[in-house]
Amino acid sequence: MKNDWQAYISINPDIRFGKPIITGTRICVGDILSWLASGMSAPEILADFPELKNEHILASLAFAANREHITKIVAA
Repeated sequence: MKNDWQAYISINPDIRFGKPIITGTRICVGDILSWLASGMSAPEILADFPELKNEHILASLAFAANREHITKIVAA
């Protein structure tokens, strides 16, 4: 799923204050990551949010991995 996350995630300043969202929804990538971090399983998330698909969860993880990859620390 190298850059496939781009097909599922969009950023629009008019939706959720410009946070990355799952395209076609108002669900933020950060929400999905928080749910996973709090211990929710992918099947639990999908049951609570039927508009999501497993590809959206994987895209959120890939998006976060990409963000981490391109983050640089700049000394002050």
